[in-house]
Amino acid sequence: MQILLIIGLIFVLGSFMKVFVQNLGILNVVGYLILGVIIGPSGFNLVPKEFIQGSSFIIDMSLSLISVLVGANLRYDILKDMLRQIFTISFFEAIFTFLFISISFYTLFDLLNFSFNHEYRIIAAILFGGLATATAPATILAVSHEIKAKGKFNSFLLGIVAMDNAFALIFFSFIVIISKTFIDASSIDAHMFLSIIKNVVFSVIVGIAGAFISEIIDRVFKKNQGVKTTSTLGMIFITFSVSQYFSLEPLLASLVMGIVASNLSKNFFLVKKEFDNHLKDIIFLLFFTISAMHLNISFLTQMPLAIIAYVAFRIIGKIVGVWIGSKLSNADDNIGKHLGIALFPQAGIAIGLALSLQDMTDFETIAPIILNIIIATTLIHELIGPFLTKLILLKYSKYTKNR
Repeated sequence: MQILLIIGLIFVLGSFMKVFVQNLGILNVVGYLILGVIIGPSGFNLVPKEFIQGSSFIIDMSLSLISVLVGANLRYDILKDMLRQIFTISFFEAIFTFLFISISFYTLFDLLNFSFNHEYRIIAAILFGGLATATAPATILAVSHEIKAKGKFNSFLLGIVAMDNAFALIFFSFIVIISKTFIDASSIDAHMFLSIIKNVVFSVIVGIAGAFISEIIDRVFKKNQGVKTTSTLGMIFITFSVSQYFSLEPLLASLVMGIVASNLSKNFFLVKKEFDNHLKDIIFLLFFTISAMHLNISFLTQMPLAIIAYVAFRIIGKIVGVWIGSKLSNADDNIGKHLGIALFPQAGIAIGLALSLQDMTDFETIAPIILNIIIATTLIHELIGPFLTKLILLKYSKYTKNR
């Protein structure tokens, strides 16, 4: 089946699915995931496996844009008065989420019915822990825009989501390298940690360079917004590809590019607006539909406890981490009590990181299982998450009005 025919099919069916789920009050992301399952191997098998296996360029294109848009929310002029608190809360939230998931999965390994060898217990546990730290920025942003949320709580939430995913990308980079060390039966030494730090530092440098080059090009076309948007899009893809070519962390490089570009250029918000208005829906449709095609329904029926455990311990870790972080940073009590629940959604970044494991031969035994659980839990996170986030934002908005 031709690639263009499949993409056309995704666009047409995706349009119908979008209207259908919107009438039910459900986010588009859930509809796209369901569509992927229906037309994929676990459903009517309308899409050949060759297309799914060869669609990595679409996934990479989507992830580069998603990461840049996440980073673009970390603007110093908006967050400068609360940056220290956001950093502290995000750090402890990420740490406790990682610990809750990793420890629980390692402890409950036999009960969760995993088929991994004993040597993969630690590796699987810490990989799940790293993935759990990510949050769905697009979902939370959509809810915030829907109810026109404003004020300190909303600014904290959006800032923490962006910082949260920055930590998720950095943590995951460390975890992958440490996991490879376990698999290779090599010792964890100073050289290994130096390699990790070098990997992260060079990824950051590539992201910064991409942002500066993009800004220089934009100044050449300063009177033509359409050309600026196109050139910025090109630099996003180049930044991602360069970091990928040198075996760095392309998601981290893209996120850094988004952070630097949004703080470097006063007009970057116009480019971001163009992406939001014209590209985001297309990118999300392709990314989530193709991601869901990897889902193996028969496999999931064998380990429902793993799905429940991931969802439960992830949100507990976030709630505890936010509360501790808010206490240590002297943040408002309402942030400590409620913001953790608002971080329930999880989607693109986690799926992207799980997909990245598929291409690593060291993880070929466990990568499909991890990806299936992440996609399955994404359906839960994206069905329940928006309602929880909306409830918390509305509750705090009323609080600020009465204050």
